Formats: sequence, structure tokens, C-alpha cells
Amino acid sequence: MGTEKTLTILFADVVGSTRLYDALGDEKARETVQYCLQVMTRATEQHGGQVIKTMGDEVLATFESADDAMEAASQIQESITDELVVDETSIKIRIGCHYGKATLESGDVFGNAVNIASRVTSQAKSGQVLTTSATVEALSPNWRASARQIDVAPLRGSGEEVALFEILWKREDITSMLPSVIIEDTSEPRTLTLRYKNQVVHVSEDRPTVAMGRADDSDLVVNNHLISRLHARIELQRGKFRLIDESTNGTFVLDSKGVETFVRRDSARIEGEGYIGLGKVAEADSGHAIHYVCTD
Repeated sequence: MGTEKTLTILFADVVGSTRLYDALGDEKARETVQYCLQVMTRATEQHGGQVIKTMGDEVLATFESADDAMEAASQIQESITDELVVDETSIKIRIGCHYGKATLESGDVFGNAVNIASRVTSQAKSGQVLTTSATVEALSPNWRASARQIDVAPLRGSGEEVALFEILWKREDITSMLPSVIIEDTSEPRTLTLRYKNQVVHVSEDRPTVAMGRADDSDLVVNNHLISRLHARIELQRGKFRLIDESTNGTFVLDSKGVETFVRRDSARIEGEGYIGLGKVAEADSGHAIHYVCTD
């Protein structure tokens, strides 16, 4: 019988390995792929992970710490995507991971977390490290600051979707993002103002959590058949506002630049100004939209 553990499941594979055989020839392509697998294995082990198996040009590894998985992923990308060129052919890696419960048995790993990690990897492009909100929430503040939501992907066979986050693994990118976190955490208190019809609610240090839904005891009551009793909430976390959806139909956010984000059973950062739609697309001129403004 297997052992269930909460782990970070990581897949890393060589992008376009078939193309490599055409470009480099069988022997050199095989040597290149083997070298990449060795780099992946070494990075995994150096950061406390365990390589479960290699499959052709791909490695499946597990980590008990989400941070360790990011460190290994960064090292793999820096060693290969940033540096490895063979006969004028650049070698690229894509990586996907997910933090969740998995079962270890007979030297292998099974479970939904493995399936999600595999699905996330299939969405990654050359040189990308993609992960999920569950992983981002398990990261330390420094690594969390390097994550940005870029998409939502369906999970095969479940009808559900998962938010995809890209991890900016380049050291200069990560470093450039850290000062803004420090400045933001030490600045004057921030306030997010929510307006819906005749209701006005403020999210701030004095009131760091606001619930939205059709229940009468919600902080912001919005009635519609598509809206859950407790549909979503907004929290002030370390100087940032996050919208956390807990509904069946999801939440739409439209910012002042026209960028739309869909969140369902997941979270997304709220900043600037825009509109929130519970269960429906957010539109400025619609009667159901919640107007939000973030001020310092």
C-alpha cells in the first residue's frame, strides 16, 4: 500500500527533441538529451528532490518543498536554456509543476497532483517554468513575488480549470521585482474601495477581508441566480489585494486597461481600477458590475 504525502511534482523535458535528431544526427542528439537528463537529475538532487523516473527526454521528480522545486527548475533553465548550444542549435527546456497530495508506491508516484503537473507542463513553452496557484501559495515571499498569472487551462477528464502561473526564473528578473515588494510592504496603508449600487465597502488594514455574494450576511450583497451565497472574497495580504473565488460560476475581473481575468476556485491579484463581475462578464455599463479602485 502506498504512502500519501503533500509534494511538489515536477516534470522537465527537452523541447523539440525530434527536431534535434534531424539537426544534430542520432548520436549527437542522443548525447545531448542524455546530458540534459544528467543536468536535471543533478539539479533535483542538489535541492533535496528525488528523481522518480526518466522517460525519453523527460524527468519526473518530487520535492517536499515548493521553494526547492523552484530552485531546481531555475538551475535547470540557467544551465540548459540559457547556456547550452550544440552545433549552433540552442537547447531549450520546459518545466511544469504542481503542489498537492500524491501517493508514493514501489518507487513511483501517482495521483491527481501528478496529472495536474503533467497538464501544466504540456502548456509550457520553451524556456518557461509554469505552475499552479496551489504551488504559488506554498512558496516563500521571494519566490511568490516572481510568479505571474498568465492563463487558465482545462484539466482533461474533469471539466475543471486550473490557473497557470509563470515563474520568472531569470535571476535579474526576480531581483528586479523584489524592491517593489519591499517598498509596497513598508508604504502607507492601502485601501480598495468597492462600489455596487448604493453599497460602498473598503478593504484595508482595519478591514482586511470582505466577502461578496448573495447571502444577506455578506459584506457586499449582490443578488443574481448565477451568484453563490459566498461567491468570492477580497483580502489584503502583505500590502496586496487578492480576489479569492469560492463559487460555481467563477468571477470576472476587467481592469482599466481592458485586460480581463477569469478566476474560479482560485485567486488573482487586484490592483488599480476596474470592474468585478460575479458569475458574469464584468462590463462598465452593466448593472451587476462591482466597481473597484485601489488607492494608497
